[in-house]
Amino acid sequence: MTETVAIRAGWHPLTQFAFRFCVVYFGLFCLLLTPIPFALLGLLGRWIRRSGGPWVVAPTDPLTGWVGRTFFGVDAVLNKNSGAGDQAAMWVLAFSIVIVAAVATAVWTAFDRRAAHPRLLAWFMLFLRLCLGGQMLSFGFAKLIPNQMPEPSLARLLQPYGSLSPMSVLWLQVGSSQPYEMALGAAEVAAGLLLFVPRTVVLGAVLSLASTAQILLLNLTFDVPEKLLSLLLLLISVVLLAPYVRRLVDVFLRQRACEPLTQPTLFADGRKIRIAAWIQVFIGIWVALGSGYDNWVVWQERNGAGSPKSELYGIWDVQEFTLDGQLLSPLKTDENRWQRIVFDGPETATYQRMDDELEPMLADFLPNGQLELVTMGDPTGRDVQAPFATLSIDRPTPDQLLLRGELHDHPVVIALERVDLDSFTLRNRDFHWVQDSAYFR
Repeated sequence: MTETVAIRAGWHPLTQFAFRFCVVYFGLFCLLLTPIPFALLGLLGRWIRRSGGPWVVAPTDPLTGWVGRTFFGVDAVLNKNSGAGDQAAMWVLAFSIVIVAAVATAVWTAFDRRAAHPRLLAWFMLFLRLCLGGQMLSFGFAKLIPNQMPEPSLARLLQPYGSLSPMSVLWLQVGSSQPYEMALGAAEVAAGLLLFVPRTVVLGAVLSLASTAQILLLNLTFDVPEKLLSLLLLLISVVLLAPYVRRLVDVFLRQRACEPLTQPTLFADGRKIRIAAWIQVFIGIWVALGSGYDNWVVWQERNGAGSPKSELYGIWDVQEFTLDGQLLSPLKTDENRWQRIVFDGPETATYQRMDDELEPMLADFLPNGQLELVTMGDPTGRDVQAPFATLSIDRPTPDQLLLRGELHDHPVVIALERVDLDSFTLRNRDFHWVQDSAYFR
């Protein structure tokens, strides 16, 4: 199977200290950072999310809260509804783990006189491989089945480029080309799968290093709030490759032969080693099935034949806007008139003011054929408020829409016309092998 990586009779004192620090630091971080162990649950992950449970609890809140208040003057408690990985609580946790790892390493070094830890090294490297592999599969399948960066929504097509945040620019750029997003995901999935097979660990770590370096660079330059996690995964890739740096340099730079790039063995018995290898492969398949199935279900819910869309799906240009019986001219300075209405999801809509500002709202299609519009008061869109508009729906033709009713307690009549979605260059510009000049708009 695999041969033991050559280990000297004794490690250099700096190597011993670095190894012990890494064991404590990465061990604690990988166990306490919820997405990492959760990814290894595979197919069970979806069931646990549906049933709820302790995985949503932040067990480190008491620690990060106290450290944050005592040393940094902030209440570093995890906001579970945020979804951001760079919250103050996470950075305080990272700081706390560094301190704990430094103290634990000093105590470990003071009381443990062993010059090397070959067996612990083998298990620690396995632990890191599983954690990194699970994350690479989780990230990869979210792109291979393009859910992470979906194609631009209808409202996004109307938003001026200069008003976009850097993160939105990145998401829309990748989401505008599904083949590109899927290629990125395929590379990450390949890296993750290779990490679960002992013979291909080094190749998987190299591919993971390249992928996580790109992820970290994008997170840094486009202000994506997952810089801490991507940095951790990059460091894990570096640690996995550290024992092989000299041999990789011999092959790729010095053009010399090198010893086999084998993994440290978990057991002395060959049969146990083979069983352990097959268990690792099974775990990789299990995690891949979980990530793949989870993303496939999400894809079907969003994009399948039965995926929900609004009854009035499309972008509608306002042709006439009558308020209190008075026809309003399309003036940019008019604060009451609308320019467009966008219906995308089944329960959401967006109207565009005359100054081009977009206002998201909840859209409730009532059984009696009326439409209620509610201000979206919080990011989740579930802040219960009274409707600001109640409108009846009339469609003289498939491409014409007439809304009558009350808007902010004033009678209103809005005549609209559907916009051809293929009129947007982003949607109608196809692939071309032959181009005599760049089509740059």
